Amino acid sequence: METDSESSGRLTGRVTVYTIVGCTHCLRAKSRLKDLGLPFCEVDVNEHSAVGQKIRELTGRSSVPQIFFNNIHVGGNDDFQKLPAEELQRLINIVKEEPLLLDAPPLQVEGSKEHDGDHKEGAAELSEALRRLILKLYADHLSADGKFVDYKAMAKSQTFEKYCELAIQLQRVELEIMSREEKLAFFINIYNTLVIHGHMKMGSPKNMWQRYRFFNYVSYLIGGAVFTLQDIENGILRGNRKGVAQLMRPFSKGDPRLQIALPDAEPLIHFALNCGAKGCPPIKTYTAKDIDNQLRTAAEAFLENDDGCKINSAKGEVQLSQIFKWYKVDFGDTDEKLLQWILNHMGNSPKKKELDALIQAASYTVLYLPYDWSTNRKD
Repeated sequence: METDSESSGRLTGRVTVYTIVGCTHCLRAKSRLKDLGLPFCEVDVNEHSAVGQKIRELTGRSSVPQIFFNNIHVGGNDDFQKLPAEELQRLINIVKEEPLLLDAPPLQVEGSKEHDGDHKEGAAELSEALRRLILKLYADHLSADGKFVDYKAMAKSQTFEKYCELAIQLQRVELEIMSREEKLAFFINIYNTLVIHGHMKMGSPKNMWQRYRFFNYVSYLIGGAVFTLQDIENGILRGNRKGVAQLMRPFSKGDPRLQIALPDAEPLIHFALNCGAKGCPPIKTYTAKDIDNQLRTAAEAFLENDDGCKINSAKGEVQLSQIFKWYKVDFGDTDEKLLQWILNHMGNSPKKKELDALIQAASYTVLYLPYDWSTNRKD
């Protein structure tokens, strides 16, 4: 997609123009869009007769162009040119801020003319749209510290309805072409939101059996395959390692999902994933562009909190979150390696100096703090 305005940026939604070659009215409409700095997708209805028929059914018109801002039918060129300034701005805001819904006007990719060199349909675009909705959900329904969710209010949210509709499109994502960074950001964001979706649909698990069912049954269809919370965390993000109380790896050798798994465990994901309990790290949302820095910052914040790491120099005790016990293999197979990993990922603080002193003296006892499994549901 082409744009004459650097400030317009990439659209969350889409402007679609249905045209035929050589149509002067179509050219005028496209020129106006370019003047506004709006990327658009052009579909030649002569080349795609089935699409043309569908558009005629949707609009009741046989003429071209027919212009849509997301799902909103603007009309032909004259309708578009005569739009009042306030209405035009409203439509522009919609395509900038709101993703497409499932009943969007049809788009025949083959033969369509994209006017933005780096615009791509697929995982990157969908995950960004989902990320925007996640941000809004989080902002609207999370407490200030990010640890509590108002699920009841969320159930009535139009943003959540949009999210559910958009999440259906995950089944069309091409996971095979994702980079490591894209997979990290994509699956962390999807995991955190799938947990919320699961709490809304199934309720909050209250005992060990309910938690087992929750993490092994709550799932999305992504790229043609089913991924549970267990699959995402231990199969994809931990390089297909056994999870807590799991006898087998999530993916067998013949499982096609194994090709999607990251090659190695990513320890920093433990400070990004939110399981819906109060003891989990605060919810954040991540982007592929800066994922490693974001995860490291999340780890620093987690370790600064006494819920994650607490030092008692007088007793020589290092008290850690149960996360470090459950996933110790990701951080180091000995207490010494584990504490060195923690030290290396701490921000500069008095706590870091205390831990360093205990490590240097080789005089410490590692203990694990009780885990708060109570729900993060807002009362």
